[in-house]
Amino acid sequence: MTQQGGNAVNISVRRTVIAHGRLAMRELRLAAARERRHGLQVMSFEQLAARLAGGLSRPVDDETLRGSIQAVLPETALGELDSLKALPGMVGAAVDTLHKAWRAGVDLQARAAEHPRLTSIARLEDAVLAVLPPAMMRPADIVVAALQRLDHAVTLFGPIEIVGITELSPCWRPLLLAIAARVQVRWNAGPRSVPDWLDTGLIEVARTEPQAPEFVTVSAATAYHEAIEALRWARQLIASGEAEPSDIAIASVTPGDYDDHFLALRADANLDLHFVHGVKITACREGQAAAALADILLRGLSQTRMRRLSALLSVYPGPFRALPEGWARILPTDAPLASSESWIRLIERLTAADWPDGADHGAAVRDIIGLLAQGVTAAEPAGATLLHGRALVIWRKALLAGPAASLDLTLESLRQDDGLDACVSLAWMPASALAASPRRFVRLLGLNSSRWPRGISEDRLLSDHIVPTIELDPLPVGVADRRDFGTILATTGRQVVLSRARRDSDGRLLGRSTLLQGQPEETYLRRNGVPDYAFSETDRLTARPLEFRGLPQALATSACWRDWQRDEMTPHDGLVRPDHPVMRAILDRTQSASSLRQLLRNPLGFVWQYGLRWRAPENGDDPLVLDALAMGDLVHMTLDRALRVLEAGGGLSVATAEQVARAVDGAAIEAARLWEAERAVPPRIIWQRTLDDVCDLSNRALAFGDERLPGVRAYGEVPFGGAEPKTDAAPPWDAAASVEIPDAGFRIAGYIDRLDISGDTRRALVRDYKTGRKPKDSIILDGGKELQRCLYAFAVKALLGDDIEISASLLYLRDEADLRLEDPEGTLVEIAAYLRAARANLLSGGAVIGIDTGGTYDDLAFALPANAGATYCKRKSAAATERLGAAARVWEAQ
Repeated sequence: MTQQGGNAVNISVRRTVIAHGRLAMRELRLAAARERRHGLQVMSFEQLAARLAGGLSRPVDDETLRGSIQAVLPETALGELDSLKALPGMVGAAVDTLHKAWRAGVDLQARAAEHPRLTSIARLEDAVLAVLPPAMMRPADIVVAALQRLDHAVTLFGPIEIVGITELSPCWRPLLLAIAARVQVRWNAGPRSVPDWLDTGLIEVARTEPQAPEFVTVSAATAYHEAIEALRWARQLIASGEAEPSDIAIASVTPGDYDDHFLALRADANLDLHFVHGVKITACREGQAAAALADILLRGLSQTRMRRLSALLSVYPGPFRALPEGWARILPTDAPLASSESWIRLIERLTAADWPDGADHGAAVRDIIGLLAQGVTAAEPAGATLLHGRALVIWRKALLAGPAASLDLTLESLRQDDGLDACVSLAWMPASALAASPRRFVRLLGLNSSRWPRGISEDRLLSDHIVPTIELDPLPVGVADRRDFGTILATTGRQVVLSRARRDSDGRLLGRSTLLQGQPEETYLRRNGVPDYAFSETDRLTARPLEFRGLPQALATSACWRDWQRDEMTPHDGLVRPDHPVMRAILDRTQSASSLRQLLRNPLGFVWQYGLRWRAPENGDDPLVLDALAMGDLVHMTLDRALRVLEAGGGLSVATAEQVARAVDGAAIEAARLWEAERAVPPRIIWQRTLDDVCDLSNRALAFGDERLPGVRAYGEVPFGGAEPKTDAAPPWDAAASVEIPDAGFRIAGYIDRLDISGDTRRALVRDYKTGRKPKDSIILDGGKELQRCLYAFAVKALLGDDIEISASLLYLRDEADLRLEDPEGTLVEIAAYLRAARANLLSGGAVIGIDTGGTYDDLAFALPANAGATYCKRKSAAATERLGAAARVWEAQ
């Protein structure tokens, strides 16, 4: 001890401490720094052996071994393993097998002739060793080199102390004993078990009595509940002042089962919970970017995947950053864009004016799509082109760890450090790390049968009948789990909480671990129990209902729930102040037949959709079959195209059945191509059957001719009232001209499915196609459901003149039934009265439920109380009908 600048400095000869695991070495280095133990070096035994071997020697690490196997596997003849070389798990299995053989001291080359499988593994080992860096050696080779340099052991290491280790792999034991013959070696076992092979007298073994902590046994509902209770326990210890975060550890032999739970709870708890074994690489933005790219390459293009990738990569240098901000808004929301062809067609339709910055970026998007469309075969160039910085490092590491075909699984298995200091943080770790670096307060999770201890399994490539498991893996996981459990109980200073889950995530009952035998009686923790200490603000508020009730959010929620249970209408049921500006704004807009139908039959949904702009969430999965609305759209697309072809060829009225069939077939092909480019489609067989059905219905529609007008001219999808034309075909009127329903205060716009006009323009047939079944009874308005015939007939008369005779009908294609509207003008007067009442009701603040609210076809039913059709709507129906008054009479109209 000397004095320098008023500070005592501990000067001593070089000493070496051998520890297991990063956490143990970090804590030992911190302790040495605090005690000013100069000359002390902390390392693992592998690092000690490599340093003694000299020549910059180093053991083979996992990442280098994986990369080497990945490189040599395709070109190495492995005999009976050749058929497995391309499988996703082959690289990982080979890494495990070689590591086991090397640690156990199995000489694969010497035993290659014993079995064809050993021959295959020996060939793989030869190929791997040939491509490894010269200084990187197997454990056996490091031991040989180190044994030749034992004279340097005293200078390099000084006295050696081994701390926190209960066992050493067989490959290192000869070197340790040889070093012990030259240098003082002390095996500081403490209360841990000591392996039998140490009884040689060369190594001093230091033992101490085991600790006597308090033992508590608990059972939680699920693994997630176990994680919650663990954080509550840790918060209690810290808040009470009984422990510092660095005194507390939570551990399991299978931490991967709990990682997602702790990662989510850590953010809510605002606790520095250090993941000793690292967090998933996909928990960071760069990892998510790599995962998004893998998702597209493996599963193909789609708008959803492309939007995700663009959002993640737009902040990094590369092609996506060159695109203008918000460029994805130009993509049609209902188009799946599931192929490169659909993307190219979309890009070709866009002009510079469509892009947010007014510049054409079509070429840049086309290049990105061309690269992504190549799939996993372009994994390397795609990563190099699109990714940058750490995301690219992660991508290349994943390609080294496994084949491109399993990139998503590989990325899920990669880990990174979470950036927290292990020595001052609450720690979540594997049980093996805790056994090497004990703490005063410990909570062990997952003490269920078959989970702790884990079962012993054979190696994936070298089965027990080839190399006995006890020889290849002399330290199996099951034995290690039991040893670690005993070590943790013996080294923990104050408290050990033993926790298990009663059920798994699927609700199946789980048994107790055999390690719990002889432990204290189990405490049953209820999932909804009130905790003594909450781990987060959310946990605290749910545990203190009296406090939670006073929060604005709780008051609003409670008031809403009570109003939903009442029979009368309330502001939470859609009542708003009279003459609300939103109501006036949406009523003053140009309407369609669909929006007016919703106004009459579901005022609340009308406000949600057209006032608040709510939309039903899009389903990212392809449909099994097209729904009724989509089927109708596809039939209308086909009919419009077929009709234009026939009219261009002389007219539908003179076309033969064969000409109609050819036109329909061609139109169906074109409609299917556009549909596949812009919208989701069912599986191929069902899709082909759907197209056949579309052709059949289209032929029926075009062949139906109960009345032929002289010199007729036929039109399809005819726009009116300001609706944008869907094609270049000229409509029979000014499509931008306004159409207003008399005495109702509504302007309307839309598309007429079929319009036939006679040559003298004195007669017109207006037809609205229906792909469903014909109603049993005759209908006029059908409770407000069928407005098209009347509104479309009025629009034609308003645009072509009052002297034209109009015939309006609903044509049910499956039944080939044409339901004509007998009195269009009288029906229009009736509709106008209903619309005036609906308008007056909405302006008075009555945005309440209607007869269609919560029904089968209510897209916004998800915003209503649960099971609204069977409960809420029935409870509120009478009050809503009374509030609507005259606006509800349309529901009884024929």
